[in-house]
Amino acid sequence: MRPTPRRALAATVLALAATAALSLPAPPSEAATAPEAVCTPTQAVANGGFESGAASWTASSASLITTRAGQSAHGGTGYAWLGGTGSTHTDTLTQSVTVPSGCARATLSFWLHIDTAETTSSTAYDKLTAKIGSTTLATYSNLDKNTGYARKSFDVSAFAGQTVTLALTGTEDSSLRTNFVLDDIALDTEDTTTPPADGTRTPIAPSYTVSLSSDTTGTVWTGHQSATFTNASATPLAEVYLRLWDNYHGTCSAPPITVTGVTGGTAGALSVSCTALPITLATPLAQGQSATIGFDLGISVPSGADRFGHDGAFSFIGNALPVLAVKDAAGWHLDPYTNNGESFYSLAADFRVTLDHPSGLLVPATGTSVDTPGSSGRTVTTATATQVRDFAWAAGPFSKISGTSAAGTPVNVYSVTGISSSSAQSMLTTARTAVDAHASRFGAYPYGELDAVIDNNFWFGGMEYPGFVLDLVSTTALTHEIGHQWWYGIVGDDEYTSPWLDESFTDYATDLALGKTGANCWNSVSWASSAEKITNSMAYWDTHSSRYSTVVYGYGKCALHDLRRLIGDTAMAKLLKDYATSHWYGVSTTAEFKAAAQAATATDLTSFWTTHRIEG
Repeated sequence: MRPTPRRALAATVLALAATAALSLPAPPSEAATAPEAVCTPTQAVANGGFESGAASWTASSASLITTRAGQSAHGGTGYAWLGGTGSTHTDTLTQSVTVPSGCARATLSFWLHIDTAETTSSTAYDKLTAKIGSTTLATYSNLDKNTGYARKSFDVSAFAGQTVTLALTGTEDSSLRTNFVLDDIALDTEDTTTPPADGTRTPIAPSYTVSLSSDTTGTVWTGHQSATFTNASATPLAEVYLRLWDNYHGTCSAPPITVTGVTGGTAGALSVSCTALPITLATPLAQGQSATIGFDLGISVPSGADRFGHDGAFSFIGNALPVLAVKDAAGWHLDPYTNNGESFYSLAADFRVTLDHPSGLLVPATGTSVDTPGSSGRTVTTATATQVRDFAWAAGPFSKISGTSAAGTPVNVYSVTGISSSSAQSMLTTARTAVDAHASRFGAYPYGELDAVIDNNFWFGGMEYPGFVLDLVSTTALTHEIGHQWWYGIVGDDEYTSPWLDESFTDYATDLALGKTGANCWNSVSWASSAEKITNSMAYWDTHSSRYSTVVYGYGKCALHDLRRLIGDTAMAKLLKDYATSHWYGVSTTAEFKAAAQAATATDLTSFWTTHRIEG
C-alpha cells in the first residue's frame, strides 16, 4: 500500500529503555545454580472486559465502569468511560498486575474509542494517558478521535517478574467534552523461546475453488468456497484457521463476511474481532496428508472508497475471500487487522473463482479472466490464478482500456466515472513501463495479465493484490503498487511482523524504476525515539501511526539506497535479483535478507545494520 499524506496523530509516546542490573558471576566452584523461571502463558489483567463491573479495578468514580447508554462495549456489555463531562475533570482507572517471569514476551493491549465535541485539528485539549508502573506507554487526545474501536498494543516484556500498577488517566479542560471509551484490556504473556518441535510453515499448497453470484449492484455476493491444503509439518495438524479479514469493516453482530455450513471440519467461535475462524478438522493430518474444507460464503460490500468498499456504483473487493492462516515456529499467525498498513501473511496458493454478475458490470480480478454468457442479462467471469497469496476483484460500470507492455504483459486499466480519458491513458502507459522495469530487475512477471483500477477517491492512496491493484491517478503510486507484485506477491513476507520487507523494498524499486538515486536521503533521518526502528512491526506502528510512512517507506528505502552505495550498484542489483529468485513464491525474513546481503560483499555490514536500525 502507498499511503497518501494524512494529518499526523497527536499521540505522544515516550519510549523508555529498561536498564538491567548486571553483576559479575561467582567462580564456577562457588556459583549457585538458580532455577530458571518457567513461562506459563497467562492473562495478567483481571476483568479486562468489565463484565464483572468494578471487580479488580480501582476507579476515581463508580460511574467509570458502566453498561449505560451513550457509548457501547467492544465486546459483551461492560466498558470503561473516561471523560465526557465537558468541564475541568480527571478520571483514573488502575489495577495492580503481576507480569509473570520467564516468558519471552508480554503484551499489554486494549481497545479504544474516542469521540469529541472539540473542533480543533491542532490542539490536544483533552487527554488519555496509559502507564504501566512509572512508564508512560502512550498519550491520546481529542485529535485521535476515531470511528468505532481501535486496538492499541505495547510490548511490556521489560516488566517481567514485577508487580506494577496499570493506570489509565483521562483529563478534560474547561469546555467541550471528549469521551475516552476502553474495553477488553489484556496483558498476555507467551513463551516464544521454545517453538514447536517443527516450525515448518503449514498448511501448504492451498487450492481455493470459489463460485459466487452478485446482486444487481455488485455489492452483495453469495455462493460457496472450498479449500484443499496439505500439512507440511511433522506435527499433526488438527485444526486450521480462516482469516475473514474484512470483518474489520463491520461488527461481530453484523459481519460483512459470513461463513456457514462448514464441511470437512467443525467451525469454532470467531476471534480477533471476528476476523479469525478456527475449524477443527474431521481427522488430524499427518505430514504430507491433505484435506478439503468447504463452506457457504456471503459478502456484503460496505459504502466507502476503500480497499473493501463501494464508491457509488463501483465496488472494490479486496481481502474478502477467506484464506488459510499460517502456522510456523511462532504458532498460528492471528494478528489483528490494521488500517494503517497490512496484516496479511499467507502462502502461495491457486485460485479458481467464478463470478456471476449483471452484464452491465465489468469485473476486473486477480489472475487471467474469461467471460462467458450467463442467464438472461448476466455474465460469468472465471478468473484463474496460480501461486498467488490472495485474490481481489472489483465490479462496476468501469471504462476500460487495454495495452501490452514491451515485454508482452497484457495490461488493463479500469476507471471510475470522473477519470478523464487522458488520465486513464497516462496510467496505462505508466503500468506498461513499470511492469517491465520491475521485471528486468527482479524476474519476469508471472501472473499473466495485470489489472489497474483507478479511482481518485481512494483515501489510502493505493493497494496491491496479485495481478490487480487499486490506485489514484499517480505515476509514482501506480509504479509502487506494481512493484508490490514482486515484494509481497512473489517474494512473500509476514506483513504484520515485518512491513519493511514489502514497503521499503517496493519504494526502493519505485525509485529505481523512476530513475531516482536516493542521493543524500539518509541525511534527513531523525529518529523519534530509541524504540523507533525500520524493522518494527505493525503492532508498534499502529501506536505510532504518524511515523509509519516516514520510517518504513522513507527511511527504509533510503537504507537500501545506502546499502547499494556501500556494496556497489552491480552487487546490489545481483543481490536483489538472486534474492527474489531464491524466494520465488516463498517467504522472506529480515534475517535471511541480512545474511544474503552479507554474502554479497566482503564488507562487514554489522555497523550498517546498527546505524540503519535494521534488526532481526
